[in-house]
Amino acid sequence: MSKTYIPAGYKSTLGLYDTQAAIGQLKRIFEDSLSNALHLKRVSAPLFVDPNSGLNDDLNGYERAVAFEIRETGRPGAVVHSLAKWKRMALRDYGFPVGEGLYTDMNAIRRDEEMDNIHSIYVDQWDWEKVISDRQRNMAFLKDTIEAIVGAICLTNDAMRARYPELSWKPERRVTFVTTQELEDRFPDLTSKEREHAYARQHGTVCILQIGDVLRSGEKHDGRAPDYDDWTLNADIIFYNPVLDASIEISSMGVRVDPAAMERQLKAAGCEHRRELPFHKQLLAGELPLTIGGGIGQSRLSMLILGKAHIGEVQVSLWDDETRRICEEAGVQLL
Repeated sequence: MSKTYIPAGYKSTLGLYDTQAAIGQLKRIFEDSLSNALHLKRVSAPLFVDPNSGLNDDLNGYERAVAFEIRETGRPGAVVHSLAKWKRMALRDYGFPVGEGLYTDMNAIRRDEEMDNIHSIYVDQWDWEKVISDRQRNMAFLKDTIEAIVGAICLTNDAMRARYPELSWKPERRVTFVTTQELEDRFPDLTSKEREHAYARQHGTVCILQIGDVLRSGEKHDGRAPDYDDWTLNADIIFYNPVLDASIEISSMGVRVDPAAMERQLKAAGCEHRRELPFHKQLLAGELPLTIGGGIGQSRLSMLILGKAHIGEVQVSLWDDETRRICEEAGVQLL
């Protein structure tokens, strides 16, 4: 059943032609802003990886990767869910020093994704990763990095509104930080997603900290794979979306696991068998750099800045018949 909702009276601010031009401009501006803010260099990245390498992102643990057999080698390949682990190995192999990092276009197929206004089976994001020192594995450094990313988003929005004065989104530039436990304590009767909506309506720009571990209620705020983010030092960046009157997650990120955090989280998740995978062996042996990194949704950022109600207005994907009907009746043109 479709979960698509088009607000009453919604009409796209930009037509199809201007939307396509604006998306290209937006992406170029943001890439420059992000790379300058975090000292990143663009690199090429894989669309698929060896499923036996341990490099693919397991997300919440139930998503199935799109897999295929390579005729020439007789071996399998799997389309990436994200590049969380690959980036860390690339930083080592490319010789990046502390304080510098990489970013890349990441395109993925998540065939088990629920589809609604902000979710699609096609995922496009800027994946980034940066080498850090041991003394930077702390909450203060994480918050500084988050504020730099939000600053790059605000700068991009300012530039786009200068080019297209009819655009109206005005993000709150000050970031309000809150932990998942603080959210649960404040809104004990709401679901985790309802808590995010309520808090974003109050504060505009919000960073939710410490995602993945079990809360005092015995539930998790959200799932997080145990082998890339440190659950005590990770975050989601969300903004209030006035078009949908809801929160929208723009980035999932965090300080990455060191060997101690990897051991602790693999045990908590019941995934200790992963220790034998190539990536995990290298990390546990201290052969990979300490890093911070994440992904920033390209289509979602385009939705926010361009004032769109559905992600299909800024990306090409496949949709169910009910979603197409709802959008057609509301005059929303899916790409």
